Amino acid sequence: MCGVFGIFGHPEAANMTYLGLHALQHRGQESCGIVSTEGERLYSHRAMGRVQAAFDSATLGTLRGDRAIGHVRYSTAGGSHLKNAQPIGVDWARGSLAVAHNGNLTNFESLRERLEARGSIFQTASDTESVVHLIALSESTDQEARIADALRQVEGAYSILFLDERRLIAARDPLGLRPLCLGVLQHEGRTVHVVASEPNAFDLIGARLVRDVAPGELIVIDESGLRSSFPFAPAVRKMCLFEYVYFARPDSILEGASVYEVRKALGRRLADEAPLPPGDGDTVVVPVPDSGVPAAIGLADRARLPFEMGLIRSHYVGRTFIEPQQSIRHFGVRLKLNPNRAVIEGKRVIIVDDSIVRGTTSRKIVKMVRDAGAREVHVRISSPPTRWPCYYGIDTPTRAELIASTHDVSEIARYLTADSLGYLSLEGLVDAVRTVEARARATTSAAASDPSAADAPAPDTYCHACFSGNYPVPFSPASGPRHLRMLP
Repeated sequence: MCGVFGIFGHPEAANMTYLGLHALQHRGQESCGIVSTEGERLYSHRAMGRVQAAFDSATLGTLRGDRAIGHVRYSTAGGSHLKNAQPIGVDWARGSLAVAHNGNLTNFESLRERLEARGSIFQTASDTESVVHLIALSESTDQEARIADALRQVEGAYSILFLDERRLIAARDPLGLRPLCLGVLQHEGRTVHVVASEPNAFDLIGARLVRDVAPGELIVIDESGLRSSFPFAPAVRKMCLFEYVYFARPDSILEGASVYEVRKALGRRLADEAPLPPGDGDTVVVPVPDSGVPAAIGLADRARLPFEMGLIRSHYVGRTFIEPQQSIRHFGVRLKLNPNRAVIEGKRVIIVDDSIVRGTTSRKIVKMVRDAGAREVHVRISSPPTRWPCYYGIDTPTRAELIASTHDVSEIARYLTADSLGYLSLEGLVDAVRTVEARARATTSAAASDPSAADAPAPDTYCHACFSGNYPVPFSPASGPRHLRMLP
């Protein structure tokens, strides 16, 4: 769940990239970086920590040129060290190249072994570096062809940007597991192209969303404009459902669907699938902010119950789920949330959250709400039980650490000390996302001339491996992550 941003053709490219990364900060908080060029050489700055702390006006002033790419990171492959921060930049016989990658390459270990056997020396522990070595070894003479040749050899998830002295290249894996969007803005009569993980990064710089980068698409942007190709074998789209549930910002549009509207639809469906047990007394719907808010609005609306901000979030603490240290994750709930006793005391409280991973945070939230005087505490989750790890760019725990992999719903409810617990079904999640996507498609110009363009996406066009264990990229003993092969 990293974030990438790229821009070509703006005299303040580094400043624009800084703003774009600021809008994508929710996708990664442990390191960040920007690489720019004026067409002669690449300029780079990478740092640990968040964007606002890592860059000041003096630093941005050293990043010259009208084109740049940037990255915000949290680690999936490779540890939390500066050497693994991106964009990765290299100098080689054909010039310079920088790479910014969101995703995870599932055959990284076998790739690295093969590359090291051929003499490659790795400077980082990041899977992204293997792409750089594959590009260097390609026998193609054109940079675009070399990149396509390298990406054909990798498996897994990548929404990836490349920058050399002449061009910006963007690619998305054939399954479309991670989001990538294309936008434009006008500057002094010239069209400036921008690429980002989410389109909310465009809003801050005054750019307009054009479309999603299609799965399997490779886009080249240079002085002559933009051109697109599809150099990879076609595959069925497998957009990550957890992007809609948690990762993406609610003001983003993914595959044409409003993330905010999807999350409200999840809440409405959750109200139907997991109604509150009979009982007496005032009832309030309380979200776990921020990602639980839209679903709680949808649930409260469908159940005709009052919505209240019964948990107040400190906006000076990051999203604890993506903090790298276990100690911070456990302590973070007390730093992040505080119960609002005025709306909780004496009430039946329905806590709405997006997911339960280990269960430790949810247990502490239930305890906080009870300590604030709630008469009953019922927990509702706007996604199915998370039973399987993700290997496509999300730092979920091993299966043994996922509470739903070893406990049923009643057992989890007892662990949380909740009066009841209800999850959204996988069918309900898929149907809600498909419905919002179809509604968005119906408003496009294509649907006006071709009604079939408004059809809902097929149910098999989403990745739900973390819920179902159905991994769209097959693993083998030679290519899969070592810990995956130990799963039952």
